[in-house]
Amino acid sequence: SILHVIHFTVKYNEILALLDQVDVINYGISRNYFNGAVSRLSPYLSRGVITLPQLKKRILERFTFEESYRYIFELAWREYFQRVWWKYQDEILKDLKNQQEKVDHHQLIKNVVEATTGIQAIDQQVEQLYESGYIHNHARMYIASITCNVGQAHWQAPSQWMYYHLLDGDVASNALSWQWVAGTFSSKKYYCNQENINTYSQSEQLSTFIDMKYENLAMLTIPKSLRETTSLNFTTLLLSPKEIQLDYSSPLLIYNSYHLDPKWKKEISANRILLLEPSHFKKYPISEKVMKFILHLAENIMGIQIFIGEVNEIPGIEKFLSIHSKAHPAFQHYPGQQDEVEWMFPVAELKNSFTSFWKSCEKSITSL
Repeated sequence: SILHVIHFTVKYNEILALLDQVDVINYGISRNYFNGAVSRLSPYLSRGVITLPQLKKRILERFTFEESYRYIFELAWREYFQRVWWKYQDEILKDLKNQQEKVDHHQLIKNVVEATTGIQAIDQQVEQLYESGYIHNHARMYIASITCNVGQAHWQAPSQWMYYHLLDGDVASNALSWQWVAGTFSSKKYYCNQENINTYSQSEQLSTFIDMKYENLAMLTIPKSLRETTSLNFTTLLLSPKEIQLDYSSPLLIYNSYHLDPKWKKEISANRILLLEPSHFKKYPISEKVMKFILHLAENIMGIQIFIGEVNEIPGIEKFLSIHSKAHPAFQHYPGQQDEVEWMFPVAELKNSFTSFWKSCEKSITSL
């Protein structure tokens, strides 16, 4: 089949227009299919160009809660993962609730990352990830299941591989979704078989190593095509530092790869810096394609300057009368004032399961 390359606009007015094109009715029916009516807004949500409350508000202006139930339910997962990141910090980078069972190694599976597993729908999705920086959510779960639960790889290295290539890479959503599939953030492992993949990819492949009933999948020894492992070196290409012009009589506004909102404090005159800290990208490496996407999105912010270095290396940072940023679990070390997180749901505390969290969210919506 021909590889379908998905294009993501980086123009702010076009991104805003996409908010009004979300078809929540069709989404509810078809979202699990690779060609389903998904909104593809995740890169803009992850990068903070738009916010979850902003999207929820636009949706509920056009649809009833009943009509948009499934869409808002899925957005709630994203918020839940963020809240888990806030609560557990770096613990989300390790087995969170349970130890992963049946781990053969902590590496990557060669045929998965080379898109040569022999499961056509999966190999095509991996190729699409490399081409577009995007992959359907159901495909992410399939890949994680084949890698961790059939191939018996620990989830950490493959989740880092996927994050590296994702335009919508969000540490919490990515790591915790892999953990959910691997059974370290859920009560059981998630399995997929060939019949399930055929249904949602609309393919008809037979006789693959997962073409069997579900009860047999958990008993499988590692199939031959998943035995060879590899390790890759993920590094982030940062630009060469350029000199920046600063006016110490104006406030300093700090943006980063998770906060690229052109509307934020737009009305004030300020120094606007996109801060790219080498320490952050050493911990969470991203591909050149992802970095270019971030830089293009930043161009929507009037007067933005790029600073490559740690926050305390910003020239004369102690001279600014005020420094502002948006609160985020990866950037709590910024000096100055941090705007509080805007949540979609006014849930006071993090519940210990998504189900109980969602019940509180539902109450908050239906009480409006």
